[in-house]
Amino acid sequence: MGIWDKIRGEFIDIIEWLDDTQDTMVYRFERHGNEIKNGAQLTVRESQVAVFVSEGSIADTFEPGRYELETKNLPVLSTLQGWKYGFNSPFKAEVYFVNTKRFTNLKWGTMNPVMMRDADFGMVRVRAFGTYSVRVSDAGKFLKEIAGTDWQFTVEEVQTHIRNQIVSEFSEGVAKAGIPIIDLAARYSELGGQIQSGFAAQLEEIGLEISDFRIENVSLPEEVEQAIDKRSSMGAVGNLQNYTQFQAANAMEKAAENPGGLGAAGIGMGMGAAMGQMMQQQSATPPAAPPSVQFHLVLNGQQAGPFDLATLRGMVGTQLTAETLAWTTGMANWVSAQEIAALRDLLGSVPPPIPGA
Repeated sequence: MGIWDKIRGEFIDIIEWLDDTQDTMVYRFERHGNEIKNGAQLTVRESQVAVFVSEGSIADTFEPGRYELETKNLPVLSTLQGWKYGFNSPFKAEVYFVNTKRFTNLKWGTMNPVMMRDADFGMVRVRAFGTYSVRVSDAGKFLKEIAGTDWQFTVEEVQTHIRNQIVSEFSEGVAKAGIPIIDLAARYSELGGQIQSGFAAQLEEIGLEISDFRIENVSLPEEVEQAIDKRSSMGAVGNLQNYTQFQAANAMEKAAENPGGLGAAGIGMGMGAAMGQMMQQQSATPPAAPPSVQFHLVLNGQQAGPFDLATLRGMVGTQLTAETLAWTTGMANWVSAQEIAALRDLLGSVPPPIPGA
């Protein structure tokens, strides 16, 4: 082996990236002047993709494995640099390692309340938050569209963009779904699937893939939550009158156990007043009207009737006179109309004939 071969062997590069972080998505391999020696060894580990960039253009891409860099495995780079008969050491290229592992348990949430229309509560503002996972599905697209020439691109730098996409789809998805606020908690999975499918295509355009998208909570304004609590309480009570009676009975029983206690006496008096009020409310409905009194009359020697007082009023002076015999339930015998108080009042209420008529 000649001296030149020995020196050249000592300068063969080893290109690899050992990721000691938890949030790096893209790392640019640093070499002085971006010079890579002919025959350099490239090691791409699992969950990595190596991308070679020449003069701003994406050239060759390497999946996990071990490679010796020669013209046969750098076809695009060879074409870009015009190596017709192979290349001599060194050559220039930027090497980016793209992390393709799944970044999990990332947070999203609405910075401002989202307005929605609800059938029960009208226009309300809601906030929401949850989690998701993301991974690079296309290293070339992601490097070109998002990471650019950043030497170390982290998850934090892309989270804002993803969150904006999620919130936009959430606002539209909630409005289209038409799910009542009270039923939202039972439909998180369904709503989450609709929202994820809405922004998945947009993230695919920049080489990203979203998975495990979850809605963990949709919170409401305090006044709406109080209204829901009141409605729940009313549902738990059921029949309000029966519940009040039950409470009053319990209070009176406790008061009876301590008859000398002023507090118990006060409770008993309060419950007694409440029960009295309830009884008053129950008696507010008027009782059925008593049956009207009806009378039988003797007209032209024949029994006629029965007639109520309203009918008899129209008969005064013609068929009903003071001497007309009358009878009603409870009387032992027939008597003249003037002897019965009700008929006597009826006869007195009709004016006498006009003199000279």
